[in-house]
Amino acid sequence: MQKKKLKRLVAIAVGILLIWITYNAIFSPSVSDELFITTKVKKGNFESLVYSTGQLQAKNSVSINVPSELSARSINIYEIKITKMVEEGTVVDSGDYVASLDHSAVEEKLSDALSQLTEKLEAYEDAKIDTNINLSNLRDELISANIDLEEKNLILNQSIYESPAVIRQAKLDVDKAQRKVDQDKRNYDLKKKQDKIKVNRALSESDRVRTRVKEIERLFDAIDIKAPAPGMLIYSFDRMGNKRKVGSTVNRWDPKIAELPDLTSMISKTFINEVDISRVRVKQKVKVGVDAFPDKLFDGVVTEIANIGQVIPGGDAKVFEVSIKVEGSDDDLRPAMTTSNVITTNILEDVLYAPLEAVFTNDSLSYVYLEEKNLQKQIVELADENENYVVIRQGVKEGDVILMNEPIDADKLPFSGLEIYEAIKLKKDQETAPEASPNNKAQKNRPKHKKNNG
Repeated sequence: MQKKKLKRLVAIAVGILLIWITYNAIFSPSVSDELFITTKVKKGNFESLVYSTGQLQAKNSVSINVPSELSARSINIYEIKITKMVEEGTVVDSGDYVASLDHSAVEEKLSDALSQLTEKLEAYEDAKIDTNINLSNLRDELISANIDLEEKNLILNQSIYESPAVIRQAKLDVDKAQRKVDQDKRNYDLKKKQDKIKVNRALSESDRVRTRVKEIERLFDAIDIKAPAPGMLIYSFDRMGNKRKVGSTVNRWDPKIAELPDLTSMISKTFINEVDISRVRVKQKVKVGVDAFPDKLFDGVVTEIANIGQVIPGGDAKVFEVSIKVEGSDDDLRPAMTTSNVITTNILEDVLYAPLEAVFTNDSLSYVYLEEKNLQKQIVELADENENYVVIRQGVKEGDVILMNEPIDADKLPFSGLEIYEAIKLKKDQETAPEASPNNKAQKNRPKHKKNNG
């Protein structure tokens, strides 16, 4: 019984194995049956291009800022909201209304300042009254002391014929009365100076608050923003890149509310990623397209490249700001329009190039699948590239057929052109090797002296 079961299991296993072998023989593709997509290496002129999107801005413009009165230290308004704005794109004349800042914030400051001014003026009046009372009392005491001194002098004069003891006592009384007069006079002078300082301090405090009230009143008159010049109104962006709108806050450190651009001279502000920025140079030619007018194309030139990169909000990529001047002028161009920029970074003549999809890379080298007698991995040296093609310096020749897709057995194919890889590696090592220090150079160039045995 057990032998029959064993034979049955063996038969089933053999059957499954035969089915698997037959299936693979029929349906599994072989290298010879594999479908390859091929292309040819071309030779000719090549443009190295960098593509980017940007935004139009006026090269020159008149800024509309928060009123300068907001910068007064005594006001203590560090930021203030925009409560009203006219529609962006409105053509305004000089002196026309543009926007309003928060009146309630200024009214609250003005109310506090007026209350404080009332307190300071009352304190000033109190100081003057106290001074008058104190000095009046001291003057009365000084008059009484002088009268007492005069009485003591009369007694002394009348005691001429009295005994020496009486005369001596009269003189002592006169001296005592004189010291009292002198002391009261000093006290009066000191108190007068002290009260004068007190009154002046109170006056200074009231003047300071009065000045603050005037500054707030000037700010209150200035928070209705007017256009400083004629032009088309374009609202500015804050430090976070958000457009100014009702509810936005402005302050003395970020004061721009809007601008009146000069539409006859426009630039495109764009950002280039750190991979491509090394190829971008000032004075390079640019083709500028405007998304709003697909049929229009403008010539441009790179005018400025930022030295320091910045990280795009919400991402890890680092980009560099680039300014592109749009040549000529057009009445249809407006600030904030989106542009498509094509920067020509290099023009190469009579070079070999191939599609980017036909070039493969690993950690250390670049290669193509060259279709000759036998399919092989051909190491290549690359140069400039654009959106679709890359220049190949070494490894292939014009007309070579290369694959656009990777073969199934790619890992088994041998590499060809290892000498190209070695040359590239040597060149990189020479470029990155530190230069010899001055001491090392001097040591190297120092003449060697033969040893003298005699």
